[in-house]
Amino acid sequence: MISPQEFIARQHRLLALCEPESVCVIPAASLVTRSRDTEYTFRQDSDFWYLTGFAEPDAWLLLSNHSQFSDPYRAMVFRPKDKQAEIWQGRRLGADAGLSEFSLDEAFVSDELPHVLKEWLGGHDHVYFPFGNMAASTEIQRACTTLAAAPKENLAPGALHDILPLIHEMRLFKSSCEVALMKAAGKISARAHCRAMKFAHPGCFEYQLEAELHHEFAMSGARSPAYGTIVGSGDNACILHYTENADEVKDGDLILIDAGAEYFGYAGDITRTFPVSGTFTQPQREIYQLVLDAQMAILDRIGPRMTLTEAGNVAAEVITEGLIKLGLLSGSVAENLEALSYREFFMHGIGHYLGLDVHDVGDYRLDGEERPLQPGMVITIEPGIYIAPDADVDAQYRGIGVRIEDNLVITATGADVITSDVPKEIDQIEALMRKS
Repeated sequence: MISPQEFIARQHRLLALCEPESVCVIPAASLVTRSRDTEYTFRQDSDFWYLTGFAEPDAWLLLSNHSQFSDPYRAMVFRPKDKQAEIWQGRRLGADAGLSEFSLDEAFVSDELPHVLKEWLGGHDHVYFPFGNMAASTEIQRACTTLAAAPKENLAPGALHDILPLIHEMRLFKSSCEVALMKAAGKISARAHCRAMKFAHPGCFEYQLEAELHHEFAMSGARSPAYGTIVGSGDNACILHYTENADEVKDGDLILIDAGAEYFGYAGDITRTFPVSGTFTQPQREIYQLVLDAQMAILDRIGPRMTLTEAGNVAAEVITEGLIKLGLLSGSVAENLEALSYREFFMHGIGHYLGLDVHDVGDYRLDGEERPLQPGMVITIEPGIYIAPDADVDAQYRGIGVRIEDNLVITATGADVITSDVPKEIDQIEALMRKS
């Protein structure tokens, strides 16, 4: 769990990144209609969660570093207490309880938002808010228009700033508490993958494997997956973001599962590929081992100052050399690397940032140059080979899709793999399958 003190410290850090005489306005997510009078399960906006840890919709966080305050001034807007609404839709914290719960200077109810924003923006030189958020843009424009209509008071702010780059740079570097939660998400995700491997058998359906994964998530304290679970059997594994999960698994199929639990907002993201029969065929074994060799080559070298492009180049070289040996590519390694021939079979990037979002925020480039990895970042490393059913290669390799993905915390001396509890060596996978 993230402590209340850490959330407050994040708010203070954010204000310190802003210009003097600034106010920050950050909205929570709202409920989204699923069908008629039902809503999708609510999931808090990641930026709002990062700064508050508050799980209710339609809240607002207000921060000020105005010189009239000796310390950062903090307030939140809450949904009003409503006995009838709470009977039907669940309890609401409300402003009175929220004031003490979050150690705020002030707390308001949502009906007061237009007046509150006018009062808060007045007298500040700078306003920071998420530019892409329609609710925030509308409310701030309304408040600024009202303030500008009274020019003699000279209270309208002079500059508007997008707050997201500041928050996202903070989110890129994980605290020790965040790393602990992500390790827990990794362990839960790993147990779910092992459970799915043990359950898998010819004749089961991909959605049944999905159910096994989600059951393990929930029973371990992670109520939902971090993203749409991918269970691709046979040549479905060659579809990178396959989420239909509808087909029956056939004897002899490989199964590619890309799934991760969301634990207190933080994502796990693991991919494993395994044979439903319990034993890899020779062509499956050759492709699988090549992908594993590529990943291990990266894990042996990765650490601070390396870039994801450099990591991808390591994988590309290993995969290219292997594909030439197997006869899927012809020519020299250098010629194929220059021509990017491997992209027919390995067409995606080597990894991404991981955190509150599975494809987490943070700039991949700084000042026009690719950003090197730094301690505190959490990333995925996920090489793969996907051979389409109609590929112009030896028929024994067609329809094979393999991806192996792990989560890494970058440290001062290298990287800590936090998803190693699920096997990926061929003999380990086959041994686990024999136990099922």
